[in-house]
Amino acid sequence: MPDTTEPFSAPAMGEPYLLTPGPLTTAYSVKQAMLRDWGSWDGDFREMTAELRRQLIALAGDTSGEFDCVPMQGSGTFAVEAMLGSFVPRDGKVLVLANGAYGQRAAQTLAYLGRAHTVIDKGDYLPPRGGEVGAALDADPAITHVVVIHCETSSGILNPVAEIADVVATKGRRLLIDSMSAFGAVDLDVRNIRYDALASSANKCVEGVPGFGFVVARKSELEAAKGRSHSLSLDVHAQWAYMETTGQWRFTPPTHVVAAFLEALRLHAAEGGIAGRGARYRRNRDVLVAGMRSLGFETLLSDDWLSPIIVTFFNPAHHNFAFDRFYGLMKDKGFIIYPGKLTAVDSFRVGCIGRMDEHVMRRVVAAAGESLTEMGVDSAAPPALAIAERAKLAA
Repeated sequence: MPDTTEPFSAPAMGEPYLLTPGPLTTAYSVKQAMLRDWGSWDGDFREMTAELRRQLIALAGDTSGEFDCVPMQGSGTFAVEAMLGSFVPRDGKVLVLANGAYGQRAAQTLAYLGRAHTVIDKGDYLPPRGGEVGAALDADPAITHVVVIHCETSSGILNPVAEIADVVATKGRRLLIDSMSAFGAVDLDVRNIRYDALASSANKCVEGVPGFGFVVARKSELEAAKGRSHSLSLDVHAQWAYMETTGQWRFTPPTHVVAAFLEALRLHAAEGGIAGRGARYRRNRDVLVAGMRSLGFETLLSDDWLSPIIVTFFNPAHHNFAFDRFYGLMKDKGFIIYPGKLTAVDSFRVGCIGRMDEHVMRRVVAAAGESLTEMGVDSAAPPALAIAERAKLAA
């Protein structure tokens, strides 16, 4: 049996570290929690669901009973679509704040749902700011909702959600947050940040495994959502009402994933909650970025906007560098990295989340240096064109 006394020393059973924005490396005890079968209608499992909901409401900071939590089967994107389809009225209009693939996905989802929307597109390098959001809301009184991505993992930008929330509240609109890759490590306390609903997922900063997402929302918004959804299975109000009445999920729940998530929540609390988890991730990022820059790599973003979730690096300009080979060499050394998701420049991403600490990140940097040597790459400097493109788009 793997040694579980050193939680960051190595993944269980020789698995590689997943340096991705989720699924991610989980603790052995989280994996172990999935070894028991649970009856989805049984009272013990109903209590597990209730406990999950209570703890997630507490993580959101609600102490007034104004919010509730609704877990939804499926991936994080399922939860985001459920949130948009349930909380935006069919005659509503949404301002989507986009600076990467997930903002664009929100707009695409709204198009599928037949909800009117407009987009502020900031490209890959910059966050939306409160002033421009306020100007857009003043210019279009038909806008009822604003959607923002908390951490845009295609680039790694941590968006200024508190600043945006203040403006949206002042203008009398409703804010929906895709906090898929940030909730649990970056503060979204409802006592300090005004929003109406957020969506996140089990396999992100709480460090559970994939299988369900969840929506944390004001009860008033949940009540107003009755009859709005375009979908039977993605109806947040119907799921909420059924859970409130029976304690059960409407359709077959991911029982093993729920058990694993409760163990992940226990570890999250033991680490110091959001503050403790976020501090470890920030240290992971700082060690990673400093080490990679020492090898010549350059980050896509300036330090002001680097998230503690995932960091995007430009591909080196050297003629011997090929991402596919670099990926394979890193995997051979025990680290699975993530390809880039940008259109303007070639890049790759390295996640800072999951069951790993700064000592692991130093090993990541060492592995990157060894991989460059094996490829015959003596400089990891990015193409001058990439730097110029960053400067132009960030201007």
